[in-house]
Amino acid sequence: MPRKLTAAGALLFLLAASANAAIFPDQIGEYQKSAPKTIGIPDQALYSEYGLEASEAADYASPEGKKFSAVGWRLHDSTGALALFQFRRPSGATTAAFAPLAVRTSDGVIFAYGNYLFQFTGSYPDPASLTALYQKLPNLENSPLPALSSYLPAEGLVGNSERYILGPVSLQRFEPKIPPSVAAFHLGAEGQLGKYQTPKGLLTFILFYYPTPSMAREQALEFQKISGAVVKRTGPLVAVTVSPVDTDAAERILGKINYRASVTVNEKVPVNEVKGFAKMILSMFVLAGIILGFCIMGGVGFAGYRILSRKMWQKQDSSAMIVLGLEQTSPSNPGAKE
Repeated sequence: MPRKLTAAGALLFLLAASANAAIFPDQIGEYQKSAPKTIGIPDQALYSEYGLEASEAADYASPEGKKFSAVGWRLHDSTGALALFQFRRPSGATTAAFAPLAVRTSDGVIFAYGNYLFQFTGSYPDPASLTALYQKLPNLENSPLPALSSYLPAEGLVGNSERYILGPVSLQRFEPKIPPSVAAFHLGAEGQLGKYQTPKGLLTFILFYYPTPSMAREQALEFQKISGAVVKRTGPLVAVTVSPVDTDAAERILGKINYRASVTVNEKVPVNEVKGFAKMILSMFVLAGIILGFCIMGGVGFAGYRILSRKMWQKQDSSAMIVLGLEQTSPSNPGAKE
């Protein structure tokens, strides 16, 4: 029994250590790191649903006396970082241009990079120092962000009102009118919530994404069973608002939501790749020509050798039929020929 308790304690220690693994290096640019601090998780259930793996807080100071406080969270993937970014940014934040997901707050910046979310208060490092920080991040996962949020109509959207839905906990926090069983997260559903300003008040919309249009079609029927729900399906997307204060405005917003089969921007093929492909095709033709040339040369050489060997070294045609010269004799006269 004591051994089991010791093993369980060791396991808990390892889990705690991994949850508080270091994120920040000892130095960022000219700033030196002080002793790391522990930070509390205000909503453990929500952070766990977003895929929180580790967090760290630290203070940094430069030789010139500049200081900033840094907090970092490592999530399971970039989608979780997007969800936590939307949750933590304040309503009055303004967009910053140094990262795709970045805002300026009244006292600093909040930004995401890959599966990491950072919040700097006070001064913060220059872009070159941030690039060096990114290269030192452990367990970095930098997959593309989900395109679901791009389907929310921009007109009337309240700034910083978006919230990403990854499961029952975030759905309950941000739109409790929709039951988790109807959203059907077990099918792989994700949602993007946004609030819209209308003359009669705020409207809350959620776009749910499903792996296939047929799944979306079936779940749209379930959403329609919710009292007061206004639902629209387009492709694998289902747009829902429950008990809208302005039904006309809700219909207008729904009319702007349309799924586009191609959700990625077409990019030009790099010139180097085109040249490389052309060189490969050219090399194939050259190789085929060389092989054909060797075949022709071999055939001509063999034919020439045969002709010369007949004229110079052989008096008889080497290709003539070989006759064994066997003769049959008559049984009555063995010495006579038939």
